Amino acid sequence: MLGQTISGATFGVEAYTLHVEVHAGLGLPKLRIVGLPDSAVRESEERVRSALASSGFHCLRKRTIVNLAPADRRKEGASLDLPIAIALMQAYDLIPRMRTTRHALIGELGLDGSIKPVSGALVLACHLREEGFEGVMVARENVIEAASVEGLEVRGFSHLTEVVAWLRGEKRIEAAPATPLTARPNIDNEIDLSDVCGQEHAKRALEIAAAGGHNLLMIGPPGAGKTMLARRLPTLLPLMNMHEIIETNKIYSIAGRLNGSGLIVERPFCAPHHGASDAGLIGGGVYPRPGQISMAHYGVLFLDELPEFHRDVLESLRQPLEEGQITISRAAYTATFPACFHLVAAMNPCPCGYLGDPTHHCQCSHQAVTRYRGRISGPLLDRIDLHIEVPAIRYREMRAGGGETSEAVRTRVEKARKIAADRYKGTGIFTNTQITNRQAWHYAEPDADGHRLLETVHDKLGLSARGLVRVLKIARTIADMEGSERVRSPHIAEAVQYRTLDRSPS
Repeated sequence: MLGQTISGATFGVEAYTLHVEVHAGLGLPKLRIVGLPDSAVRESEERVRSALASSGFHCLRKRTIVNLAPADRRKEGASLDLPIAIALMQAYDLIPRMRTTRHALIGELGLDGSIKPVSGALVLACHLREEGFEGVMVARENVIEAASVEGLEVRGFSHLTEVVAWLRGEKRIEAAPATPLTARPNIDNEIDLSDVCGQEHAKRALEIAAAGGHNLLMIGPPGAGKTMLARRLPTLLPLMNMHEIIETNKIYSIAGRLNGSGLIVERPFCAPHHGASDAGLIGGGVYPRPGQISMAHYGVLFLDELPEFHRDVLESLRQPLEEGQITISRAAYTATFPACFHLVAAMNPCPCGYLGDPTHHCQCSHQAVTRYRGRISGPLLDRIDLHIEVPAIRYREMRAGGGETSEAVRTRVEKARKIAADRYKGTGIFTNTQITNRQAWHYAEPDADGHRLLETVHDKLGLSARGLVRVLKIARTIADMEGSERVRSPHIAEAVQYRTLDRSPS
């Protein structure tokens, strides 16, 4: 007898259809799984055997072969337990095959027959919909993410006996309603820009970074509020659209972060420790898994104590900052993960942290400061548009309280982004930071006074060519925020203020 079910497997953030074929024939009772299974898939033999026995289904009395096709791709994880069990029961003529030709199965089995959630259900559901399948059967905890895919019937089950009853037509189980996907602002009242006292210069830079998609580096003594400012950047960004919500949740689904916890509709904020490895930050492993830069997709990646990160870890950020994705190449595979994020970094001005602080004495030599800042390479700094100083807050600024709310600033950010999107319509560019050097001189060409000011900046401050282009991009964003079609000298003057590291440390 033959049994066959449909399932799926993931590789990176992509998925492919997987056919589970079972043949039960003459020979000593034995179950064998072929088709390049990993150890977790091979162990499904014992899980499936125990789950069938605990559920009252007695089979495996013949020589049974399970083939996972395509046979040339390695399979991993426990998500194939459920399709293997159903295909086995079909091979022993315990359930019909009619519904399993149109519905896929995904799930891990417990020894008692319970169905457990698996990672990647959203990615698999999107793929199955694209392949034209009618529906998918998953664990109840995976229903929320799978049901967010339109045009696919999603049914959740908690036990193997429920699946068998539905396949036999003995029990009616309706498809789950579609999961509503609506972006919303940050609902945590403890995170709002109005909580930040003083630091008006830093708040302005934060707004410019949000409006133009610019990366930001904050330099200041301990306790100045750098982390507090960084955590409020997601509240200033525009609400995510449907495409961004689905793409972000695909990554979290692959990482196993959505098992029963609902979908992410707010922009993510990731803050890895400075001891993170390159695999932890950019992704990788024996089987490719997304790193922190992918978890921050369409959100914010905050690197506190930037010089304390390992040099090779920081250098690995250069490709994703430039391309919006990370390609991980190993001997056995090549995987690509999306990584379009706002980089916000923070560092002290010197090793002791108090260079330039009027209330503390800095004991660092000029050479120590140079070595400390030299831990950040020029190519990486070249990809950070704004670097500003965040001084220690004064008592009277704390007494004065905060200023504008995140909602008020976000309204201006959305308006500026719409202006930029209309200007770059049809080019595949959505923010000012994405334009090339040639495009910067075209779209952000200043007026006559602006040209004269740029020349002065170049001659007096020794600004490099790449620094001038960064100034133009920032000035273009400032002009958009003011509703100006042309970049003028006041925009250039303000933009120059956000290039602190273009000048020598004092």
